[in-house]
Order: sequence, then C-alpha cells, then structure tokens
Amino acid sequence: MTQSIQDSTLALAGIFQAAHLVQQVATRGQVGEDDLETCVRSILEVDPENTEAVFGGRHRLATGLRIVREQFGIGEKKDYFEITKYVISIMHLERKLAKRRDMLQELTQGIERVRGQVEHFSLAHENVIAALADLYVNTISTLTPRIIIKGEHGYLSDTSNANKVRAILLAGIRAAVLWRQSGGTRPQLILQRKKIHQAAKQLMIV
Repeated sequence: MTQSIQDSTLALAGIFQAAHLVQQVATRGQVGEDDLETCVRSILEVDPENTEAVFGGRHRLATGLRIVREQFGIGEKKDYFEITKYVISIMHLERKLAKRRDMLQELTQGIERVRGQVEHFSLAHENVIAALADLYVNTISTLTPRIIIKGEHGYLSDTSNANKVRAILLAGIRAAVLWRQSGGTRPQLILQRKKIHQAAKQLMIV
C-alpha cells in the first residue's frame, strides 16, 4: 500500500465517519465523547506530522474505515444512502471553500481562537463545540447548496445537538481538505474502488 493511497483512504474514512456521526446525532440525539474529541482534534491539528496524526491515530477512525470498506467492496452493501449524500455534499462544499481565500482566512483565525479555548476546557466541552458551530455558521454554512440534515425534529431543534452537528460537519470539511491534499479525486472513487477497499481493510488491522 503506497503512502498516498493510505493517506487518502484515511482522510476519506474521516469524511465518512463525520457523515455517520451527523446521522447519529440527527436520528438518535447522541454521539460518543471519544468521537466528538476525534472531530475536534482533527479541526485543531493545524500542523500534523502526518495524516494519521490529524485524527489521533487510525484506531480513532475505526467506524469510518469500516464504512469505507463496506462501501467500496464487491458484493451486497449496507444501506449508507443518507451518509453517502452527506459525504458528497461535504466534498462539494470543500471545493467551493478552496476558492474562497477570505473564508479560509476567517476559518484559520477562528480555529486559533478555539485552540485557545481548549487550553481551559476539554476537547468535547460544550463551549468548544459551540464555538466551532458558530464558526461553521459564519463560514461554511453561507456556501450553497447548504447541507440538509434529515432526522428527528426533536433532536435537531435541540441547541446542543445542532451545535454538535455543525462542529462535526466542520470536521468533515477538514477531512475533505486532507483527502484532496493527499491526491483524492472524484474519478478515483470510481476507478480505484478496489485499491481503496484494500487500503481500508489493511488500515483496520492494528
């Protein structure tokens, strides 16, 4: 497995995992603290040693790697229709973001402010999540088309859950940036399905 396919598969797993977590919050009103911490860490890690370090280790992408393996394998697949829609939307918005230097600068400054907050709070603290959610609202959320989240109104109308969804989507955007930087492309998702599937399987072996 080449370094490039390993890095792009890890980043792709990061996008799928973020999409999965968004669905969990929207339909069940809950998400694990470890998963939230992985999302926040990936956003705040601005000078990583490598792609794996962005997430705190490949083991923190176990869910995303499993979904990638199942989606890109041959044979009957599980129903990840809604998750895949979120992934496509995240990738699309990331491409739009890449053309907005002003917004990228605003994100950079906002992330630095949140990094300062983490010195006083835990990664998954509600204040940190709220700050990331505000950053998403003021930047990514202004791009079109906006991501439409499907779920239970009772969960989505809850301020805490809404903040978590936005923070997780920001993590998804971060993973999409990594995916593109590591050579990931839309055609690759079709033409290199077997390689991506194999890479995901190997990366799941700790």
